Amino acid sequence: MKHIGRFIFLLVVGGLSVHYTYAADTLRVSLRQADSIFQARSYYLLAAALNVEAQRAQLLQASLYPNPVFTADLNAFNPERRQWADIGSQGQKVFQIEQLILLGGKKRAEIQLARTNALIAETELQRLSRELKFRLHTQLFVSGQQRILLAKYNSQVALLDTLLNTYGEQAAKGNIPLKEVVRLKSAYLKLGNDRAALYQDFYETQAQLQTLLQTDKIIRFEFAESEITGYIKDVTLHQLQQEALNSRPDWLMMQQQKTFAEQYLTYQQKLAVPNVNLFANYDQRGGAFNDQLNWGLNIELPLFNRNQGNIRSARYKLQETEQLIKAFENEMISRLQTTYNSYQQAISEYNRASRLYNADFEIILQGMTNNFRKRNVSIIEFIDFFESYNDALSELMRTKIQLVTSAEQLNLLTGKDIY
Repeated sequence: MKHIGRFIFLLVVGGLSVHYTYAADTLRVSLRQADSIFQARSYYLLAAALNVEAQRAQLLQASLYPNPVFTADLNAFNPERRQWADIGSQGQKVFQIEQLILLGGKKRAEIQLARTNALIAETELQRLSRELKFRLHTQLFVSGQQRILLAKYNSQVALLDTLLNTYGEQAAKGNIPLKEVVRLKSAYLKLGNDRAALYQDFYETQAQLQTLLQTDKIIRFEFAESEITGYIKDVTLHQLQQEALNSRPDWLMMQQQKTFAEQYLTYQQKLAVPNVNLFANYDQRGGAFNDQLNWGLNIELPLFNRNQGNIRSARYKLQETEQLIKAFENEMISRLQTTYNSYQQAISEYNRASRLYNADFEIILQGMTNNFRKRNVSIIEFIDFFESYNDALSELMRTKIQLVTSAEQLNLLTGKDIY
């Protein structure tokens, strides 16, 4: 990831340039518009991008060399001359400057560690972006299907209201049995309960979308059926596995963490090499000669502590990371295969449901309603068809959501927009 600073700027001010159509309390968005708003407003992405900058700052810090140290040793009281702060030409003062010299390539190792940390932070930003994008896309399509089904439920509630009023009047006059009115009321209550449950799911979906898009408006997702069928693509499992090994952010992070563990072990080994501290000083009267100039060095003797514990710990950490990588790879391949199988099953169910549900359903519903009003269809036949029709609507919605969700999950698991 390059130009992270520019990315942060776009996140902060990008919302000012996002265009969308909305009513007073509704935000209408397409999939592309939703992505743009999300990229511009997501506090999660902004926080992750700032973390990248923080890690890059640590890279700068790691490249800085230790500062020299200046020491001034000034006379406080001269007992021979009975004089305080005797630092003049007949007094005493010492000045010294020291510089720590890092040996063994420690500075280079620190820079490598900081660079790998920054790279891990960048990959974490990619991972977070893809996970949030998965949530956004799936919830958008869920809300879209829920809205379509709610519209049909509302239309059916209005239809049953009309039928109940008509049949109630006829039952009061004794023209039809009261049990038919009771049967209609039962269907009405069942439909009302189904609609209430769907409304609850709809508003829960809306809450998640509002959090992702940072808005308090009801989000109306505008999409075409072709966007759903666009998720049907002929991609093999082997291709998906190769893409995951090349592009999946959390897999790349595992590789980077292994690199970090290797670098950390190298760094701990280099810490066993002692550093040298060089110094030079001026001593006015305290040395063997007046106005004496000295230089020297000091170095730690690695007799007892050679950083053995930290080196051993770093070596075990590296081995731990290698085992975690193997476990993650097995889990990644297994989950990909499971999701791919679910995706293939979702395609089959969607194709079957699409073939079964067509315009004939609406025509038959209208015909059944008209015939029921004319008393050509019994109450039992009408209610049975009515409930079967709603079951078909729910099943069609489920298959569409499952198709989109499984395809988007494959995008998430591979780290690339394949579907």
